[in-house]
Amino acid sequence: MNKPNIPKGTRDFGPIEMSRRNYIFSTIRSVFALYGFQQIETPSMELMSTLMGKYGEEGDKLLFRIQNSGEKANEAPEKGLRYDLTVPFARYIVQHRDEIQFPFRRYQIQPVWRADRPQKGRYREFYQCDVDIIGTDSLVSELELVQIVEEVYRRFGIRVCLHLNNRKILAGIAEYIGAPDKIVDITVAIDKMDKIGLDNVNKELAERGLSQDAIGKLQPILNLGGSNTDKLNALRTILACSETGLRGIGEAQELFDRIAASNCQLSICLDLTLARGLNYYTGMIFEVKALDVQIGSITGGGRYDNLTGIFGLPNVSGVGISFGADRIYDVLTELDLYPATMPEATQLLFATFGDEELNYALTWAKSLRQKGIRVEVYPEPAKMKKQMSYADAKAIPFVAIVGGNEMQSDTVMLKDMQSGEQTQLTLNQLFDKILTN
Repeated sequence: MNKPNIPKGTRDFGPIEMSRRNYIFSTIRSVFALYGFQQIETPSMELMSTLMGKYGEEGDKLLFRIQNSGEKANEAPEKGLRYDLTVPFARYIVQHRDEIQFPFRRYQIQPVWRADRPQKGRYREFYQCDVDIIGTDSLVSELELVQIVEEVYRRFGIRVCLHLNNRKILAGIAEYIGAPDKIVDITVAIDKMDKIGLDNVNKELAERGLSQDAIGKLQPILNLGGSNTDKLNALRTILACSETGLRGIGEAQELFDRIAASNCQLSICLDLTLARGLNYYTGMIFEVKALDVQIGSITGGGRYDNLTGIFGLPNVSGVGISFGADRIYDVLTELDLYPATMPEATQLLFATFGDEELNYALTWAKSLRQKGIRVEVYPEPAKMKKQMSYADAKAIPFVAIVGGNEMQSDTVMLKDMQSGEQTQLTLNQLFDKILTN
């Protein structure tokens, strides 16, 4: 018999892992709620016509196609697993336009799939936590996304750097180097800078048909140093003849000014190598990287001006970001930043010596649960050592022991599993004790 296994690039999550994941989801969800976002969900599968052509040449290659069945088994796949949550969201907006109040503020926490090569921090199935504002051009929306990033990672205790760029600046750079028709090739290549290095980026640019003169003109821009203000000032001179580039610089300047006025404490970097390879981005783009763990971006997104136009609703601008829950999970694990006690962990275990005591414990447990205490009752009067070992294995902080004496006095003997201290308590005293710990 073959040993059971799972596909590469996927993972099982046991109770401890799920408790940690739920901590991530609830933390992010609570921040989204502070800004008035509402939750939606879309199907795991979408029509291939919805997905194809939205992610660029390389993204299209990573789509998981769902084989047809029945009479259409030999035809090309009509459906695929979603690659991200943004394109399905755009499809949702168009389909439900009459039910939506613009600007529409939505969040979505669901899995996505990519036929990628599995490696550290890169999975074939993973969760995204998306938040988008659609139906307004205002850069106040970008500011709110920056503030959300700041608050989420403050709550997690993860030190991060937010990298910003603008696709209009990149379009202006393509004009400046004399290759405006190669904007997709340029963005796909330079977006790999932190993975493959400058030499390999230049090699790929040449393979994609850029002249050596164009590649040479690009080098000083990719190597621009100094503060964010220094970089913007240099770009104003370099891109002085590009109307598109100057608009991108103006948007970036406005956002930086708004961020400064909001007293944001994030580390923020204007990163001219940041391109976000997805073709639908048109304005400001974002990536967040952890400062203390070697891993790819843990949050990313940007402005898309006409994604809904592909589905028949033109001129609706949106902006959004996506928190990568699986990478955040890995960062929190590596840095040991999870809370000592998870919000859903059992607070109290009842351990009993016999069937009568078990029934007594079940009655107490019901009363405590009605008051919000998370309680387990060991389901049989096994040896006390076994019941205590169970509590230890699950890191349950308190055990309420029930024997004949406790039943007679209408109490329990509460054991603190950390200190070993034992105290005889009534039901109300037990509730107060657990509630204050």
